[in-house]
Amino acid sequence: DIKLKKCTACYLVKYCSVECQRNHRPQHKNECKKRAAEIHEEILFKQPECGDLGDCPICCIPLSIDAQKSILMACCCKMVCVGCNIANQKREVQESMENKCPFCRHPAPYNEKEVKINLMRRIEVNDPAAMRQMGQFCYYEGDHRGAFEYFSKGAELGNAGAHYLLSSLYDKGEGVKKDEKKEVFHLEQAAIGGNPFARNNLANFETLNGRHDRAVKHCIIAAKLGHDDALESLKLSYAYGKGLISKEDFAAALRGHQAAVNATKSPAREAAEAFYQRQEKQQS
Repeated sequence: DIKLKKCTACYLVKYCSVECQRNHRPQHKNECKKRAAEIHEEILFKQPECGDLGDCPICCIPLSIDAQKSILMACCCKMVCVGCNIANQKREVQESMENKCPFCRHPAPYNEKEVKINLMRRIEVNDPAAMRQMGQFCYYEGDHRGAFEYFSKGAELGNAGAHYLLSSLYDKGEGVKKDEKKEVFHLEQAAIGGNPFARNNLANFETLNGRHDRAVKHCIIAAKLGHDDALESLKLSYAYGKGLISKEDFAAALRGHQAAVNATKSPAREAAEAFYQRQEKQQS
């Protein structure tokens, strides 16, 4: 029996061998490209079930897209919400316990050097979240080339955040030559992976290029993931866009945005935010 192999670009045709595929390529090329582009559009504009951060591994409630409301644990590279992190710290203080990771219970690092050592251990086992975080360390230290290399490795392993940060380097020409095509490619990969910031950037890119219908589609998806700026863009499109977005789609985006925001709330997280606010008042 001969096992037929599908064309991996369009999935329309099957071949018995590589030679058979090569011989048929001139006849198939145009149709293949057309169908591959259609498939890409279907994937690009599909609403993700959740954001790229997913749920807090402890309380299992969706993480907020606000970076201030979660923390990456360098020891296990799990993103933990502030509610669970503060609750763990309070318990440790009350019971005179050693400060440990709320998820894996590894002793907490005392300084940045220990954080980086923990991240390198995770990088050695191909953890893309660790690669993204180490890339951010490199970037803020001025090592843009190092940041590019770590973001690239994280993106290769499918990390949406790494794709998004990599797009920024291609946009600014930091650590790598400016390249708009590669910038858009990584923005699209990040958006497909559920990153609302990449999705909003794609909306801005489409607006600048006069493709307002595509920009609105991106904004709807980003708004339903809880992105505030995308929702504000939709409000303007609805008010002044002359039919760019229907009343039904705008209402659905409003409901989706509110649902996404509400899904990230919990009593523990509200208590943590109140704790941080009290700290800020005491310091000011």
